[in-house]
Amino acid sequence: MTGLFNVVLPVFLVLGFGYVVSWRGLFGESAVDGVMRFAQNFAVPVLLFQSIARLDLSAEFNLPMLAAFYAGAFASFGVGVWGARKLGRAPQDAVAIGFVCLFSNSLLLGVPITERAYGAEALSGNWAIISIHSPMLYTFGITVMEFVRARGQNLSVGRVAGRALTGVLRTPLVLGILSGLVVNLGMQAGLVLPGGFWDAVAMMAKAALPAALFALGGILYRYKPEGDSRAILLCCLASLVLHPAIAYGLGRGFGLDDSALRSAVMTAAMAPGVNAYLFASIYGVAKRVAASAVLVATAASILTISVWLQILP
Repeated sequence: MTGLFNVVLPVFLVLGFGYVVSWRGLFGESAVDGVMRFAQNFAVPVLLFQSIARLDLSAEFNLPMLAAFYAGAFASFGVGVWGARKLGRAPQDAVAIGFVCLFSNSLLLGVPITERAYGAEALSGNWAIISIHSPMLYTFGITVMEFVRARGQNLSVGRVAGRALTGVLRTPLVLGILSGLVVNLGMQAGLVLPGGFWDAVAMMAKAALPAALFALGGILYRYKPEGDSRAILLCCLASLVLHPAIAYGLGRGFGLDDSALRSAVMTAAMAPGVNAYLFASIYGVAKRVAASAVLVATAASILTISVWLQILP
């Protein structure tokens, strides 16, 4: 148990440090927002670019692993929407709550925890999942929300789909992934980039996770869990229990090797990320539920992640 605690503790200490300095007024909201903008708009996209550009696409795109992870994600979305409607939430609120259940913090928590638990060589499966995570889930979430919003507006399917595609392609994380994919394919065709370029990329990439975790702590301080307790509990159970349980069960059923199973389950076991709140904020719906769920689930995941680390081989 001590070993498991030591795996999880450093990640949450960095996050907690950001929370504490914001709580004590040592780091203002504008400064926290600046660090998060640097991380999400620049450093993290560069990290994704570096990882996808150098990923062995033919070897790491394990379709059963991806199926196990994403089946759990979409099942969690369905449960979130159904549960929110049962709780009397409006359709747009229900989609935003479903997105909270859908969008696990695969990068800022999943990568450092998997790396500390199993080593850097265990991350190839994580990167394969992450390479389609934001593009697929943002496209899905935005498309569903746009269709729900378009009811009664007589908008064509093409126009609604165009809105969704435009929203996805403006996302820095998606741009980093797509750029990495282009360079990856170019390198396979003979493209050679100078060592100095990769050194600069590595410098930016190293700053991504600590900066993002620190800023995430500062942002979580703002969102006090209040009201909507049943909706928040629904999000926590779907993201911390249902999603990884489905990934684990399907992964075993598909006969995944230990490395692929670890990547699928550990990525699925992460709490919802701040992107889940940002999605709700874009549309101005269920913001309090989303923010509170991110905070409560992140705290609860200290325990649930430790449990999954014990279950996994």
